Amino acid sequence: MTFFKKFLLGVIALLFFSISCINKKPVEIPITIQQDSTELIEMAKIARETITAEVADGLELSLWASDSLAPDPIALDIDNEGNVYITRTNRAKNSEFDIRGHRDWMTESISLESVEDRRAFLHKTFAPELSKENEWLPDLNNDSIHDWQDLAVEQDEIWMLQDTDNDGIADISTQIMNDFSDEINDVAGALLVRDNDVFVGIGPGMYRLTDTNDDKILDEKTSIAEGFAVHIGFSGHGMSGAIEGPDGKIYWGIGDIGANITTVEGENHKYPNEGVIVRSNPDGSNFEVFAHGLRNTHEFVFDAYGNIISSDNDGDHKGESERLVHIVEGSDAGWRANWQYGKYTDPKNNGYNVWMDEKLFTPHWDGQAAYIIPPIQNFHNGPTGMRYNPGTALGKKWMDKFFLVEFVGDPSRSHIWSFDLKPKGASFELKSEESILSGVLPTGIDFGPDGALYLADWVNGWGTKNYGRVWKLDVTDQTNDLEQERLETQRLMTHNYEDDKTDNLIKLLSYDDMRIRQKAQFELAKRTFWGYRALEKALTEEENQFARIHAIWGIGQIAAKDVDDAEPLLNLLSDEDPEIVAQSAKVLGDVRYGKAADSLIALTTHQNDRVKFYAAQALGRLKHENAIEPILAMIEANNDQDLYLRHAAVL
Repeated sequence: MTFFKKFLLGVIALLFFSISCINKKPVEIPITIQQDSTELIEMAKIARETITAEVADGLELSLWASDSLAPDPIALDIDNEGNVYITRTNRAKNSEFDIRGHRDWMTESISLESVEDRRAFLHKTFAPELSKENEWLPDLNNDSIHDWQDLAVEQDEIWMLQDTDNDGIADISTQIMNDFSDEINDVAGALLVRDNDVFVGIGPGMYRLTDTNDDKILDEKTSIAEGFAVHIGFSGHGMSGAIEGPDGKIYWGIGDIGANITTVEGENHKYPNEGVIVRSNPDGSNFEVFAHGLRNTHEFVFDAYGNIISSDNDGDHKGESERLVHIVEGSDAGWRANWQYGKYTDPKNNGYNVWMDEKLFTPHWDGQAAYIIPPIQNFHNGPTGMRYNPGTALGKKWMDKFFLVEFVGDPSRSHIWSFDLKPKGASFELKSEESILSGVLPTGIDFGPDGALYLADWVNGWGTKNYGRVWKLDVTDQTNDLEQERLETQRLMTHNYEDDKTDNLIKLLSYDDMRIRQKAQFELAKRTFWGYRALEKALTEEENQFARIHAIWGIGQIAAKDVDDAEPLLNLLSDEDPEIVAQSAKVLGDVRYGKAADSLIALTTHQNDRVKFYAAQALGRLKHENAIEPILAMIEANNDQDLYLRHAAVL
């Protein structure tokens, strides 16, 4: 049998498998797709020759996983061994709606305030007695009735892709989750893979998944927060961006289909008409809404100093564009879903649009509304996947760079942009940018333990198609000027930190790659006594700035359980390095260490803007009333020049 016949049969088999996914009974897992390595090499060569990709100088693109191994990939994450995980959506085929195709729903949809409101709307709209007028909805459960129960059939999936023979091309793909078929389930758009668990965000919840019997299948599911996806809105505005922060908390977001959240502790957080970024401990405790007023950030990243950077999608209005944003605690970006739908449904509307007419989408201008944090600048279309170079990835040219996907449905007009920032007061401004890839349509991206950038390829268009790819973007052999560093990082990604000596973990706090520094920090934070003593010592005795910062963050993790353990950070509020002062102030505020209040007040007049920002933010978290007058003085001294200082002081 020729290679092409085998390839064709493989595609046909995949299509039959895709059809089986919408049968009444769920597909049994695990499902494994395996391909012959010899054929894969030829397939990879053909795939690369059939696309017209423009790659930045010094980089090269190669196929890592073929069409049948990575169907309809959305989110992508990579584990310590280099296995690639993707979420695959089936629900986007028939069970997750785009409001632009149902404009008669718009007025009622925007009035929904909870997930249960949306459930009631779906049950009413697709009631069994309305089957005849809803014949456009596929009868997925084969009961001859076109009703809401047909929305409770399709399931989303997680696949693990492996290169088992280490030839640089994935040869096995295993479905490790096939779940989430409730009529109110959205699309699995958020994915985070850790050492012992996987987090997947799919409205209405963020779920922690575990493999209880070491068979690679995620068979235990726990919700850590519920109430996401209130509205039927634009497709692709669901949950996304799951990432582990330097504080050990899980951060994730949802677009402007909104949230009315109930936490594991029974608290309610109501933001039904806007996108939010939230955080909590891995078990869902200590939940907080970190930022709101977003439209659809998709993914956001932490840089080496713990700053959150993202790009938010625009509102699709004429004359508007996306926004590069620095997201800080308590920030409101100004977007409400109301700015979208009123224009479509109300014939008596006077034409005034708050978002556009008040220029909330632009960088700061004199007279702009003061309650929002405006963007750093307007930016590229359709931001989706995003990553930050952890320190030893690619080559020296790409150090301190952010990488952002521009997804516009057409590979010829889609890009991956590399950019960096430079400080501007308490925030940043764009320093430089460069398109490093076009001609491919990526969704999620991530750096592997080998230092290469991997990208999930949607291939073309906006709809599902039951196939996809994963590409590898890396430096060429001639430009690989971090070869030894990358090999050492790859080794350390699978290092046994749990059994390592404390002294060696302290040394790793200075390592060039933030992934390794964070692994060492997290392990030291687990060692409540000896780890604490070692971190306390590192605060003052280590010369490397990153080692000191990770020691501060590690102390913060320990102090989150016993606030008195934050005491060593007090002395750092008078450190000679303003970044050390700023990070200490931030952590003291995060854990609400009340004894720091007077020292924090003194920092509101510090010469460094980041120090003032985090001092004011910390005083707010402490609710320290004696800080009111000093903070008002800080606002007055700022004279409305630095918006981030204004925000922190007002907050």
